[in-house]
Amino acid sequence: MDKHITVIGINFYPEESATGLYSTQMAEYLSQTYQVDVITGFPYYPEWEIAEEYRKKPVFMTEKKNSITIHRYRQYVPKNPTFKTRTLHLLDFTLGSIRNLFRVKQSDLVICIVPFTSSILLGLLLAKLRGAKVWVHIQDFEFDAAIESGLAGEEKGFKTKIFNLLFQLEKTLLDKANIVSTISHAMIEKLKSKTRTKNYFFPNWVDETFIDPMKAGQHALLRSAKFKILYSGSIGAKQDWDFFIRIAEYFTENDNIEFIVVGAGAKKEWLVQNTKKLKNVRHASPVAYNILPDLLCSADLHILFQKNNVLDTVMPSKLLGMMASAKPSLVTGNTASEVARVFERSKGGYFYDSNDFDHAVKTIEHLSSDKSSCAETGQNARDYVIQYYSATKVLTAFGEKVKEMIRD
Repeated sequence: MDKHITVIGINFYPEESATGLYSTQMAEYLSQTYQVDVITGFPYYPEWEIAEEYRKKPVFMTEKKNSITIHRYRQYVPKNPTFKTRTLHLLDFTLGSIRNLFRVKQSDLVICIVPFTSSILLGLLLAKLRGAKVWVHIQDFEFDAAIESGLAGEEKGFKTKIFNLLFQLEKTLLDKANIVSTISHAMIEKLKSKTRTKNYFFPNWVDETFIDPMKAGQHALLRSAKFKILYSGSIGAKQDWDFFIRIAEYFTENDNIEFIVVGAGAKKEWLVQNTKKLKNVRHASPVAYNILPDLLCSADLHILFQKNNVLDTVMPSKLLGMMASAKPSLVTGNTASEVARVFERSKGGYFYDSNDFDHAVKTIEHLSSDKSSCAETGQNARDYVIQYYSATKVLTAFGEKVKEMIRD
C-alpha cells in the first residue's frame, strides 16, 4: 500500500443511494490495494438536510471508515433547492474543502467525482500540491442537466451568457485532467464533444449476490395481494411526476393495482400533497440499504417516469437495482436515450416516450394480468445486468485501469 489515492466528491458514506453509494463502494474497493483519502461534505442526500448524527459535529472533521480516511466540511444545504441555492451549496462546499486539501499529505492519483464540476478544480489544486495525476469521473453533466430538467429556468439573455461561461469552464477543467470517465455510452459521446482528454467507460454496477430474488424476503411495505407498482429513489426535478399522477389517477378505480413511492427529495412534499386524494398511492421514507433487496424484489413492476428533455446526460443508477430484482420495469423518457437502448437490447422492460400515456397504461394492464410475461421480462432484465454491469466485472476492469494510470 505504498501508493495513495484521493477521492473528492460531495456525496459519500453514510449516504446509501446514487452517487454517494457508488463513490463509497469505489473507495472501499480501492482501499484493498491503496491508501485512500476522501474529501467530502456532510451527508445530506436525498433528504436535503444534514444527517441527524452529524448535526452537532464540528465544521471540519476527520473520521475513519475501516482503512479509509475521510475529511469532511459541513457545507450549506438548502432546504428547498433551486438553481440559486444549489449554486451556493456548490460554492460553499468547494471553498470550504480547500482547507481539507492540506490534510492529504500524499497522493498519486486524485479521482474527482462530478457533480460537482468544481471537484475538478479541487483535484487539480491537490494534484499540483502533491504531484498527482487527475482522473475525473462524471456521474452527471450537471450544467446540461440543469438546463434539461428546467432547474435553471429559461435560458435567455444574461442566463445564457452565464451558461456559456460555465460550459467553457467545464471544458477547460476537463482538458487539464489525465483521463475522464463516465457511466454510459451516450455520455461518452457527449464527453467527446467537450474535451479531447482520453476517456474511459466506467459504468455504475450492481452486486447481483446482494440483490438476489432467490434470497430476498417479502418487504413489509409490499405484502398486499394487489399488483404492486414501485418507485424507489430520489424524488426530484428529473422525474416526470405529473405523468405519474395521470397514470395513478387512471387506475384509481382498479382495486387490484396500487402504487408505492419510496424515497425522499426536493419534490416529495409536492408529490404527497398532489396525491392525497388518490387511494391507490402510498408513500414511504427511504429504506435502509441492507433491506433494499427485499423492497425491490417484492414489487411486481418498477416504474421510472423521466422528462422528455432529459436525454443522454444521465443513466439512472436505480435502473440497475430495478433490473437485478428480476422484475419488469416501465420507463418513460426520451427515446434516443441510453436507457431506451438498454431496454431494447435486454428485453427486460418497456420504454416509451414521455408523452406516450396510452402505451404506459396498456403495459400496466397487460402485466397486471399476465404473470408469465412479468416473470420472463424480469428474468431478461436480471440476466442482462449480470452480464454487463456485475460489480465484480466492472470494478476489476476499473482496478486494472487505475493500476495502469499510477504506473505510467
